[in-house]
Amino acid sequence: MNITPEMPVRMSGYADRKEPFSGIHDSLYAVALVFSDGKNKVAIVTSDLISLSSAFCFETADLIEKETGISKENIMLSSAHNHGGPVVSGNNVTPDEVMYFSRLQKKIIQAVTEASQNLQPILLGSGKGICNMNINRRARFADGNIGLGRNPDGPCDHDVLVVRIDDIDHNPLAVFVNWPCHGTVSGKGNTYITGDWPGATARVVEKAFGNKIVVPVTAGASGNINPIYGPNESYFRDMDAIGMLLGEEVIDISKKIHTSSGGSVKMVKKTILAKGKKGLKDRSPNQKLESGDDVEIILTVLKVGDILFAGISGELFTEIGMRIKAESVMKNIIVTTHCNGTSGYLCTDEAYPLGGYEIMVTKTMPGTESLIKENLLGMIKSIK
Repeated sequence: MNITPEMPVRMSGYADRKEPFSGIHDSLYAVALVFSDGKNKVAIVTSDLISLSSAFCFETADLIEKETGISKENIMLSSAHNHGGPVVSGNNVTPDEVMYFSRLQKKIIQAVTEASQNLQPILLGSGKGICNMNINRRARFADGNIGLGRNPDGPCDHDVLVVRIDDIDHNPLAVFVNWPCHGTVSGKGNTYITGDWPGATARVVEKAFGNKIVVPVTAGASGNINPIYGPNESYFRDMDAIGMLLGEEVIDISKKIHTSSGGSVKMVKKTILAKGKKGLKDRSPNQKLESGDDVEIILTVLKVGDILFAGISGELFTEIGMRIKAESVMKNIIVTTHCNGTSGYLCTDEAYPLGGYEIMVTKTMPGTESLIKENLLGMIKSIK
């Protein structure tokens, strides 16, 4: 579904964006995949947006259940965390923005409904590759503070995870892409609607398959990961470059995947409560942390055959995602962030005393990492 705004709305991703977008560079899309094993039916929706609020996800899942019969507990709503799209929540929204939220919700419901009504036998398989066009952004500066920069010595998950879905005659229907990176090539100086690197990647992959497939794109654990290119005055060129390089890797992985009949379909969800933290005055290190309101984090685990999708409702640091994948009893695991809500930055314990932007704004206390990891690994074990 094309979810490009048709009315003047503000852009998301940066606090100082006050005016509506000035034009459209490329369209935004939502993609729905529905799986059924004859007993259980589940839906995954991806979108070229920054995130979807928990309230929006809860309400939309309820409406999808009423429209399609798919249980709201069997729905994953995720976003690629694109900073070139429209606002999708917040305070002091305009009438045009309220109208956009309503149209967006209807299109997501329509996408799931149409997918649910057009089930067919499928073959699927997964593969993995590498794209080094992302980098740890927590860089140490001369004043001793951690700032948003490029840290080549910092941890960074470069895995490109791909699921190919074919019809029964091995004709590709969809190529699902997961890569850990902020959608910030275009930066805050851009005033045009764009899907950033996720949109550029989808176009490259779609073209390679004769524009006969859908390409849902999700962000892996990338709370502290940025693209190597951008933001600068050449952001659209740089965006297309990352889309090309990542897309070529996806295409190569896809061609090597062997697809076969799936198996059972299962999904479990769990809400955990993390200890809350108030925002800090700045990014400096070793600040005293003050308690705030506890934060709900939604965890979702979906198993389709031997492929596992692990969803987290926030901006997960790359180290946490890497540890989850390394310690999981299942190896075909795809960590998908910004899934079924937004809980803000979810940081490693060792990052707090170092300071930085993510520590300044995170709403959760140290200990959140182990809370997420232990619960998610337990869910994965139970669904295996």
